[in-house]
Amino acid sequence: MVEPIFNIETYDYNLPEELVAQYPAERRDESRLLVLDRGSGRLEEGIFRDIVKYFKRGDLLVLNDTKVFPARLYGRKRTGGRVEIFLLNHVEDDIWRVLTRPGRRVRVGTEIVIAEGFLAKVISTEPDSSRLVRFRYSGDFFSLLDRYGHIPLPHYIRREDTEQDKERYQTVFARTPGAVAAPTAGLHFTKELLETLSSIGVEIAYLMLNVGWGTFEQVNAVDIREHRMHSEYYEISDATADAINIAHSSSRRIVAVGTTTVRALESQSYPISAGSGWTELFIRPPYRFRFVDALITNFHIPRSSLLMLVSAFAGVENIKQAYRYAIDNSFRFFSYGDAMFIV
Repeated sequence: MVEPIFNIETYDYNLPEELVAQYPAERRDESRLLVLDRGSGRLEEGIFRDIVKYFKRGDLLVLNDTKVFPARLYGRKRTGGRVEIFLLNHVEDDIWRVLTRPGRRVRVGTEIVIAEGFLAKVISTEPDSSRLVRFRYSGDFFSLLDRYGHIPLPHYIRREDTEQDKERYQTVFARTPGAVAAPTAGLHFTKELLETLSSIGVEIAYLMLNVGWGTFEQVNAVDIREHRMHSEYYEISDATADAINIAHSSSRRIVAVGTTTVRALESQSYPISAGSGWTELFIRPPYRFRFVDALITNFHIPRSSLLMLVSAFAGVENIKQAYRYAIDNSFRFFSYGDAMFIV
């Protein structure tokens, strides 16, 4: 018998399909906000731009400035069959690890024509059913992606990407291309809101974690302790490491924006060192957080590692209560949905 805290059923819930946001809010900072006090379980509702009133001078806000690139490509085999290529990560030179659709029909040696002079050839099939492909092209690869690629909207957004998504499925502070999914908690911030926070004495720091496709995977193990987490690449600058260490040593509040920021921070030990690395950290109950004092996040997929992370931070029962409230009050869920601030 698996203890409830480790049982996958504990992290399941029923969500009406109409609450899955298919488009972003009209304005980034007009998403709804649910504030959860993890000490008392108290809930308070507002609009995202109201979040300013929950900050105080000396708080450190940490954001993930990774940039989503157009990771979805469409092409045709020499025999004419249509193929979707989803770029997962760069391996070396012109070789990328990808997912293909349809999968079984895209065998080693298959050549896919994306555009004139822009080709991909499958060179191996990996144990996880991904493939390694070698691209052939002239010019700059990322310029070709900008021209022929599509924004990789997650599977629960049941529509094709649009021009609007190029801007809105990207944070206003995105800098470093490499993510195949947006750090969605950061989508609610506007430049004006960040300026307002800075003006009241909130310090702002940035790190980078390239959000991978595994962020959308559900945990399949009945006992969540048996789940193996996907790996994601991150970088922390000297300035950010210094800011976090100073805030931590002086007991100032560190507010992480998004579960990706949490993973990068919690993969470190004190004092944090600048540098880069890969993290496979799986944060689930029970977990003792070292650096994060408050968390801005969205509402997460049932049975996902992200739901387990927020449950570890706020407490399982608090999260269940908050999600019931959000559903009963028609909050919008997932990537383009509304936000939570857990304090």
